[in-house]
Amino acid sequence: MLGQEAVDEKSNETTAIPALLDRLAIEGALVTIDAIACNPRIARTIVEAGADYLLAVKENQPSLHAEMQSYFDDAPADEVESLTLHDKGHGRIETRHHVVSNTVDWMSGHRRYPGEPRFAGLATIGMVESTVEKGGETSTERRLYISSAVLDAAKFAEAVRSHWTIENQLHWILDVQFNEDQSRLRVGHGARNMAVVRHFALNPLHQVQDRRSLKTRRKRAGWDTDYLLAVLDLAPC
Repeated sequence: MLGQEAVDEKSNETTAIPALLDRLAIEGALVTIDAIACNPRIARTIVEAGADYLLAVKENQPSLHAEMQSYFDDAPADEVESLTLHDKGHGRIETRHHVVSNTVDWMSGHRRYPGEPRFAGLATIGMVESTVEKGGETSTERRLYISSAVLDAAKFAEAVRSHWTIENQLHWILDVQFNEDQSRLRVGHGARNMAVVRHFALNPLHQVQDRRSLKTRRKRAGWDTDYLLAVLDLAPC
């Protein structure tokens, strides 16, 4: 966890994300964000900072989403590259089919009206189609992305997977291990301050080099002062 930005009560993440990006050293990085950030302003902010973006595309960009859906439904074979990966575990089998295209010139220019905003530096569009088999049932989901980086299918698959690792290793843990969603702090700066405290606690727990689960590390740090000091990097682990 490197930084956070509170969202004003009468605003949303689209105003907070550029403010957070301005405070982070993102030059040379590939910045992945959910569909809330899929707008030309945020894309431009990332590119101007010397980084690349990988943004999810959903129905909040209806025209872009529909155009990409149509393209990948019938994309010319010489314009796309694909990669299929398989995962098995926890009683489920998942097949992820990745398709990317660097042919994006048809998405540029004044296609519908003069001055139509477009995404800065757009170089790659991608699609992930996930099929999950569990308990005798099968479900399929398609996710779409745009990027300013020139990505092949392997790099695209790695970037998308890494984004979901953040979801699993940060947001899910904050909710399940720290019960963040159950917090009743609502007054003043309480919620924001406790979010900072949770991140301060979570970061060193992730850095401990042992085979214990995060839950066990938390418990042991509460029971054993020497282990707590080791977690805080005041004594060797």
